[in-house]
Amino acid sequence: MKSIKADPFLWLLIAAPVVIAGNYLKWNPTLIFFLSVLAIIPLAKVMGDATEALSRYTGPKVGGLLNASLGNAAELIITLVAIRAGLLDLVKASITGSIISNILLVTGAALLVGGLRNGIQRFDRTTAGLSATQLTLAVIALAIPAVFYHTVPGDSMAVEELSLGVAAVMIVTYVLNLVFGMGYYATEKPTDGGKSAGWSFGKSLLILGVDTLFIVWLSEIMVGAVEPTVASLGISEFFVGIIVIPIVGNAAENFVAITVAARDEMDLSLEIALGSSIQIALFVAPLLVFLSLFVGPHPLNLIFHPFELAALASSVIIAAFISQDGESNWMEGVQLISVFLIIALAFFFLPH
Repeated sequence: MKSIKADPFLWLLIAAPVVIAGNYLKWNPTLIFFLSVLAIIPLAKVMGDATEALSRYTGPKVGGLLNASLGNAAELIITLVAIRAGLLDLVKASITGSIISNILLVTGAALLVGGLRNGIQRFDRTTAGLSATQLTLAVIALAIPAVFYHTVPGDSMAVEELSLGVAAVMIVTYVLNLVFGMGYYATEKPTDGGKSAGWSFGKSLLILGVDTLFIVWLSEIMVGAVEPTVASLGISEFFVGIIVIPIVGNAAENFVAITVAARDEMDLSLEIALGSSIQIALFVAPLLVFLSLFVGPHPLNLIFHPFELAALASSVIIAAFISQDGESNWMEGVQLISVFLIIALAFFFLPH
């Protein structure tokens, strides 16, 4: 692991023991919430460093999948804790926010930093186009249950069964997408044979395991402080789920995607950012639907707020346009970030 002197950002790790102590000492919940956010961010970065080290032993596709999967671990942990606490609106908001932030904020930041440093960058147009198509499919899958709910009101059993059916189809589609992707990159070689990975394969796995345990612990504390925090600050639980939790949970993808874009490795960068959105939409969200049957007091359905669906559709449309030509520049990054800021403002003012 990088030393704190080499990476001052790791000073935030000090917040972890402070949060744990403060939780036992019953400190102010708002203070505990923000300290938890500060503590989870560097832990997510450590997770990103470990997954980046693992990805150096693989090619862009496998490396991107590793970064997206393990980078989403923090998000999955936080949402499972929220499901167990019965905060289903918070869970659905964080799903939407994760997809939007990865498409717009993470990809936008990667294009901006990469473009400023390297000029016009190129990437595999076929892979990017397939990712855009998968995201479009995800929006359709998430929209159908909501349309059904508003068309056939009052039939809660049908809504739950439809959510389970759609979730099953989404998971199968995601698995088949992985199979196709691995076949497309069947001949790819490790980026550098692992020579610049820094950490060994075993050390990376050990760090990931320990890091995940701390994220679970701190997520429990953070979710427990959400309700008193939103009450004291006068903001909505919905906004916390849409903006705050995704940025915290996706910190690993943020750092890794931007870092590799700065190194002019746009295929890997887009695989991390867009691949993470696809994984959240087509795997994590439907998986949570099934897990909620066993974990939480109430089952999770796929009925999303109409404005959430509109924001998702807008994000996918602009991402599809940018991925068409196989080239990117810093201005396209600015455009993606601008859309994210506009959507974030709208969610801040949206009553819920």
